[in-house]
Amino acid sequence: MAKSSQATWGGRFGAGPAKLMLRFSESVSIDRRLAPFDIAGSKAHAAMLAHVGLITAAERKAIHRGLDAILAEIAAGKFKWKASLEDVHMNIEHALALRVPAAAKLHTARSRNDQVATDTRLFLKHACAELRELLRLAGRAILAAAEAHADVVIPGYTHLQRAQPVFLAHHLFAWLEMIERDRNRLSAVAAHANWCPLGSGAIAGTTLPIDRAYTARALGFVDERGRPQLTQNSMDAIGDRDLLVEFAAACALTGVHFSRIAEDLILWTSTEFKFADLPEAFCTGSSLMPQKRNADACELMRGKSARLQGNLQTLLTLGKGLPLTYNRDLQEDKPPLFDSFDQTALCAEVLAGVMQGITIYRDRCAEAAGDPMLLATDLADHLVRQGVPFRAAHHAVGAAVALAESRGVPLPDLPTADLRKIHPGFGRDWAKSFDLATALRRRTGVGMPGPAQVRRQAARWRKLLRG
Repeated sequence: MAKSSQATWGGRFGAGPAKLMLRFSESVSIDRRLAPFDIAGSKAHAAMLAHVGLITAAERKAIHRGLDAILAEIAAGKFKWKASLEDVHMNIEHALALRVPAAAKLHTARSRNDQVATDTRLFLKHACAELRELLRLAGRAILAAAEAHADVVIPGYTHLQRAQPVFLAHHLFAWLEMIERDRNRLSAVAAHANWCPLGSGAIAGTTLPIDRAYTARALGFVDERGRPQLTQNSMDAIGDRDLLVEFAAACALTGVHFSRIAEDLILWTSTEFKFADLPEAFCTGSSLMPQKRNADACELMRGKSARLQGNLQTLLTLGKGLPLTYNRDLQEDKPPLFDSFDQTALCAEVLAGVMQGITIYRDRCAEAAGDPMLLATDLADHLVRQGVPFRAAHHAVGAAVALAESRGVPLPDLPTADLRKIHPGFGRDWAKSFDLATALRRRTGVGMPGPAQVRRQAARWRKLLRG
């Protein structure tokens, strides 16, 4: 007779698995995080079984009471997890069976295959909502910093070389554009997750008269009109891990954005730039050099990006070459899934903390933004307004820049007579192109860093990032 140590599939076997196999195959140390979603799925399943007459109303009530008690124990840290029961599903079912005789009927018309698929989709809907909110809060912290320094101008950079002047707020709003795209991607993942696989069974559904729509409604797998959304192929429903890849991809790209933001902050807080300082609470020092104040929070955000990309690669590789439907390899999908959620959430919180305490050095920003070379393109635009073709204007201003550099003088200090030798389009008012305020006011188009547009974008972000 088979040992009872493995109640889920032991009937086929004459002996239980080796201790090494138990240690090798258990997943409860990882997937116990799915417990709230597993219990929600079991409660909905029990309600559906009662609805179609496969269990009684009294049995449903007893199962629900038992599951609620188990959830309370888990939340209080008092539940005893057993590796011998392999996973979160069987730990909960086993504990329920010790309290509620009707628990023996709970697994009617379902498999751990559709159970874990349902749990994972519920987790993903929750995770996407959590990350969207954390990113919103990080965005609000960035917006607050932008509005607190609305008049600060800094150089914009290409190739890490000074390019053209922009308001600091315009630069910070570029970060918000990245973050908003990340939030939208998470919304798309949540929408893709919003289809109920419960009822797919192990591979081919069931011959019992279940009501999948009832369960879907109970678990919130509904569209905007409250209509249930059901997966349409039982084999795909339990073998599909696209959602995990999509979620990891969204997190990985969010991590890339965190990394780019962090790199900006690392540069800005360096002695060479000194546009800003991070709050001390998010910096560390050196064990050797007492003067050091290192932007470790930003460096770690930059490093987490690699970790998030690794999780994506793990999931892509895990699914490659697997035949339909379920294969035990897929047990390994939870560590990268949970880690992507955890690290993305942590980075979002750290970014919010950094931005809430950031110090901006206005004088250093003004000094850097006052570099006249930043307005060389505006001088070319001035020539264009005089009727000079842009290519000719570009060449003429380039020659003027070379002349200023050879003489070691600022570009606006060159004599007009010398500039007219380069091109006759340089009139008497050419130097007005170097008035920074005027140059910024002229940038009036949508998406440009002019003051009017920056104010419009601030209003837009206040609306988008409202709770």
